Amino acid sequence: MIKVELKDGSKIEVQEGATIFEIAKQISEGLARNAMAGRVDGEVKDLRTPITKDCKLEILTFDDEDGKKVYWHTTSHIMAQAIKRIYGDKAKLAIGPSISNGFYYDFDVEKPFTEEEIAKIEEEMKKIVKENLPITRYTLPRQEAIDLMKSRKEPYKVELIEDLPEGEEISFYDQGELKELCAGPHIMTTGGIKAFKLLTSSAAYWRGDENRQTLQRIYGISFPKASMLEEYLNMLEEAKKRDHKKLGKELELFMLLPEGPGFPFFLPKGMALRNVLEDFWRKKHVLNGYQEVKTPVILNEELWHRSGHWDHYKDNMYTTKIDELDYALKPMNCPGGMLVYKSKMHSYRDLPIRMGELGLVHRHEKSGQLNGLFRVRCFTQDDAHIFCLPSQIESEIVNLMHLINEVYSIFGFTYAVELSTRPENSMGSDEDWTMAENALKKALEHEGIQYQINEGDGAFYGPKIDFHIKDCLGRSWQCGTIQLDFQMPERFDLTYIGEDGEKHRPVMLHRVIFGSIERFIGILIEHFAGNFPTWLAPVQVKLLPIADQHIEYATKIKKELQEKGIRVEVDDRQEKIGYKIRETQLQKVPYMLILGDKEVEANAVGVRSRIKGDIGQMQLQDFITKVQEEVESFQK
Repeated sequence: MIKVELKDGSKIEVQEGATIFEIAKQISEGLARNAMAGRVDGEVKDLRTPITKDCKLEILTFDDEDGKKVYWHTTSHIMAQAIKRIYGDKAKLAIGPSISNGFYYDFDVEKPFTEEEIAKIEEEMKKIVKENLPITRYTLPRQEAIDLMKSRKEPYKVELIEDLPEGEEISFYDQGELKELCAGPHIMTTGGIKAFKLLTSSAAYWRGDENRQTLQRIYGISFPKASMLEEYLNMLEEAKKRDHKKLGKELELFMLLPEGPGFPFFLPKGMALRNVLEDFWRKKHVLNGYQEVKTPVILNEELWHRSGHWDHYKDNMYTTKIDELDYALKPMNCPGGMLVYKSKMHSYRDLPIRMGELGLVHRHEKSGQLNGLFRVRCFTQDDAHIFCLPSQIESEIVNLMHLINEVYSIFGFTYAVELSTRPENSMGSDEDWTMAENALKKALEHEGIQYQINEGDGAFYGPKIDFHIKDCLGRSWQCGTIQLDFQMPERFDLTYIGEDGEKHRPVMLHRVIFGSIERFIGILIEHFAGNFPTWLAPVQVKLLPIADQHIEYATKIKKELQEKGIRVEVDDRQEKIGYKIRETQLQKVPYMLILGDKEVEANAVGVRSRIKGDIGQMQLQDFITKVQEEVESFQK
């Protein structure tokens, strides 16, 4: 018998060689029914995995992110089986992974899938689920695996096997007639998939290479309960209404033109919103001891070799020649920040030095990956670089976490935290990386913050803490990040004079809160559905004169509001007041002031709120005070 420690800390004895599924069944039938996979000593394993030694074991269900991935991956296999049943050898299987919200599968077929064909695929999937086929796992030697896939006329699978390193385990999963090359994990039977929906289809290049075959990709989602699927589909419908590209156009915030794909144009109202965000950023950072800097957009190639970006990021950089020398548009602000720090000698008494920069960066993204403000080719990072003593690392990270929490709370965002560790293509020693990762863990644990480990997803120069905000629809967006860096100070030979009078190396923290101004604006548009709170709204007040004789009064009111810093417009068109009100409501302006004979005579304004409707007549100064207090209450 061997001892297994469960998630709650309790321990049970199990037969040596018992599978994770058998152990789940031993704990309870309900747990076994809901089991997706197991986490053994921190590593996700298939339910069919035998346990051969004492270990810590967590049974993963759909409530766990890794459990969701297994569930969605299994559903992608069911879709592949349905496709093969319908199209036979006319459909070649490529890959079908889980993604952040569901799954997809790529197929080589003669033509794109129609809506009718996708509906037919769904019906076949339902049959496969109803058949409750057992899903079995086995491995094959390399040549046998290749021969099997050749015999089944699956050239993409053959290529995948041939590209595997020698000695790599080659595993397959069978369900009915489907034999699928796959590393897994998967649930036990097809009947475990209770509710699913195929959502969209699109073209995709094999292995993301535009010079390879064009495949057809189908995206889908699945859940253990029909009610969860219904809730998700309702959320998607709501998300369509909130699409920032649609609202950005309707509210005249920004535009995307073929003359500059991936380079957004901000319109006057969009600039008003952007300026409010930037002013808010500056105010918060001044209060937290930051100095603002601005570094050049173009710097010479040698700098990017020195920073390491040329070796790790060259394909995403735009380059040019100036005076016959090679230059690059900066994809990151960090090297410029290094040069600012290096421009003068520093003492240990100067540290920490906190430098903030709203820096415009350029990154070469493929055209198929561009997506409104969410994925662009130029954007402004709300960057900051903190140079500190080793003894100040934890306190600085804690201060950063407090600032990030304060900012996100103002927008109504909750968030989850992830610690990303050393990637394969990293710089630096094992000792530096261990020290850096431990420092981040210590700060998180000091603050009692729950976090997930994201193995191997750190920056090439250091580990990081990522903040995933959740919007009002429950969607997750990775925005803020704190990166601990021992490498850049070394490569740029950054120093400070210590108490001993000798030169020492500072530690560097990189961080963003918004991530990028452009992307954060896109998130805010969808989070608020364009109904921005008064402090953020591009136009806070719309003046609606009832007739031409009231325009002069509206002009006077506009001037007084502008003098108080309130963003205001006048609708002086010769339209009926009901039409003007409806138009203003569509523009999602927080307040409209109706101006007619009664208001002129009383030297007052008729107030309508976007939220409360008709408030009634108010003295102008009282209305100004109301707006100012509302703005200040959000920004505190």
